[in-house]
Amino acid sequence: MEQTRALNALEPFLALSKSATSPRAAADLIVRATSAPNTYIFTELLQTPQVQALASSPEFAPFLTLLQIFSHGTYSSYTSTPGLPELNEAQRLKLRQLSLLTLAKKDSRTSTASSPALDYASLQKALDLPSRQALEELVISAVYAGLLKAQLNPKASVVQINSVSPLRDVAPSDISDLLASLQAWAGRCDATLESLSAQMNQVRAEADRRAARAAARAEETHKLMEKEQKAPQIR
Repeated sequence: MEQTRALNALEPFLALSKSATSPRAAADLIVRATSAPNTYIFTELLQTPQVQALASSPEFAPFLTLLQIFSHGTYSSYTSTPGLPELNEAQRLKLRQLSLLTLAKKDSRTSTASSPALDYASLQKALDLPSRQALEELVISAVYAGLLKAQLNPKASVVQINSVSPLRDVAPSDISDLLASLQAWAGRCDATLESLSAQMNQVRAEADRRAARAAARAEETHKLMEKEQKAPQIR
């Protein structure tokens, strides 16, 4: 649902990219797309020739880098990369929201708890937020936007994460790891299927043996009954 809404929100910008034939127009399109409501997935826009052409423009190449950060980077990526365009308020909020998703996903992979928790201090630092209140407002905005399900726990100074929407693009550098994970998962599935098949074969074989024993007993009983019937009766 969230992915469909995000992809639909990006559609107008994909259509406009065809007419963004100058670097300035492509850069302006990036600003508009990253500022618009509900646009959280940017891979398709990144792959358009007009946007990719910015790589050869010294003046507008930073806009390509900016879109890459919105696609699969974090707020820390933005603050640690010099020469990037200044963010407007809508972009700043969105990039922090997207970064929160990444941090929540990362924590859920490493945590053994069913509902992982992120502490206020680390989130404030990672998202460059000035206060606890600013962090709480950001989390609430992400919840209302449907980006994640979470509860604030001010007493323990943690954000309890319940679920995270799949609204982050995969970084090119992570594709090999993703493929390796998928291959490992496929291998586990194959092993499970082989184990189930072996168990089913054992069950069938045991059922066949039971059926054979039952048939043998029935045949033996039948023969005994016939023999009893044929035996001479003593008067």
